[in-house]
Amino acid sequence: MPNKNTFSIKPIKELISSYINQDVWIDPFARDSVFNVMCAHTNDLNADTDTTHTMEALEFLKLFDNASIDGVLFDPPYSPRQISECYKNVGKMVHMTDTQSSFYTLRKQEVVRILKPGGIAICCGWNSGGIGKTNGFELLEVLLVPHGGAHNDTIVTVEAKL
Repeated sequence: MPNKNTFSIKPIKELISSYINQDVWIDPFARDSVFNVMCAHTNDLNADTDTTHTMEALEFLKLFDNASIDGVLFDPPYSPRQISECYKNVGKMVHMTDTQSSFYTLRKQEVVRILKPGGIAICCGWNSGGIGKTNGFELLEVLLVPHGGAHNDTIVTVEAKL
């Protein structure tokens, strides 16, 4: 069964645990992640979450210098509907650009910019696109987590910046 706290799902939690370490990791969509204590900087739109920042993820990612981060946990809302719900749930206006594919592209571009060479991006979603080969990333691992029934699977990619 799906869980809104993706990182609490046992196989996903185990995968992330095998990569995350004392280096500088960030999470722009942290919610109440079990990894918030291990990440140097965490962010969520919802002020009721236990994060270091409460802002839109794109603005959060822009805070960091080029090639300054060792790892990124990237678990955005998986669909335009979820983006809309997340924004509305915290009283933010939803704009057309927030529910287009550019929502993901703009944030991924920032991940490319801030990750150090050799840095790790762990991405969750309904596809295996991750940050991508065209952005200079090498796919290291893919985890498929089926939730049964009519629920979409969660796909986790682990990539290294070349």
